[in-house]
Amino acid sequence: MGSSNAGRAFIGSFTSAGGHGITAVAVDRDTGALTVIASTDAVADPSYLVVGRAPETGGTVLYAVSEGADGAAAAFAVTGDDAPRLIGEALPVDGSSPTHLSLAAGHLLTANYGSGSVTALPVRADGSLGPVASVLRHEGSGPDPDRQAGPHAHHVVADPSGQWVLSVDLGTDSVRVCALDPRTGALRPHTETAMRPGTGPRHLAFHPSGGHVYVLNELEPTLTVCRWDSAGGRLDPVGETPVLPHDAYTAGAGGGERTYPSEVVVSHDGRFLWTANRGHDSISVLTLDETAEKPALVAAVGCGGHWPRDLTLDPGGQWLYAANERSGDVSWFAVDAETGIPAHAGSLDAPAASCVVFA
Repeated sequence: MGSSNAGRAFIGSFTSAGGHGITAVAVDRDTGALTVIASTDAVADPSYLVVGRAPETGGTVLYAVSEGADGAAAAFAVTGDDAPRLIGEALPVDGSSPTHLSLAAGHLLTANYGSGSVTALPVRADGSLGPVASVLRHEGSGPDPDRQAGPHAHHVVADPSGQWVLSVDLGTDSVRVCALDPRTGALRPHTETAMRPGTGPRHLAFHPSGGHVYVLNELEPTLTVCRWDSAGGRLDPVGETPVLPHDAYTAGAGGGERTYPSEVVVSHDGRFLWTANRGHDSISVLTLDETAEKPALVAAVGCGGHWPRDLTLDPGGQWLYAANERSGDVSWFAVDAETGIPAHAGSLDAPAASCVVFA
């Protein structure tokens, strides 16, 4: 593979289910194809990854959660064609089952599903992590006795302005907005926005304009559209739309396998939105109008495998990647620039795949 068209990406997976841990792959930008370079199982169940830079050197650093009962986070140095190298050791996050992480204001944030909390760990000059700076514990519950008996933080991310941190909680049917102190790592609650009870919000994505947020619900295959006011740190729901056709939407009630949407992605130009749907094993395509407030479902195509846990758009916006956990593969799709509809272009074996991120 020539260097002119080669990129790098990383696949996270569940080692407890036979996954290789973190796998570094080469990306052919012309074809979307992935080729394995090396892997490491230095931490257990690195189910979600994020790429950052060491503040001092600018070198690439890969961060991972370790999604276990005693949750942890770890930093990995990335150099050349070697496997990512663990820097120091994995550090506890003072929370259980972290499912997501992101970088904000000099800190690594983890969303801890089991304990219903968000943790901030400082990022040191060399990119390594310091001990926990703060933990914000969510409170509340929802109407589903099996999934919403208590809080379950599932996603945490800074808004485009960098002023606020948003955490999505499946257990409390809400999204919290917090302020993060860049000096101390303290997380200060600001507002909490209720979603419709029982929808189980899981992940969110911002519109490129920064003025709207799309919250994907897991317990019902729907998308909640919200306006986002970065000046005031306010999230206001304005509508909800199905992410699957009506017959698929009701399949669970009819005895078929329930659908649990997992990830939402918005195109770089703000014209399209995609969701990954576990159970239905599909990628939904929705168009976005000029107001960004009226997503319209136009298609649902097969995900190339079973149980798509994650969906990622490549930096160029041409390829979508689905991490199909239960079939053990990552499939890639060419995105039609006019319609937004993805066409399956290939797959790579990746046991217990859980996410894909680009360097």
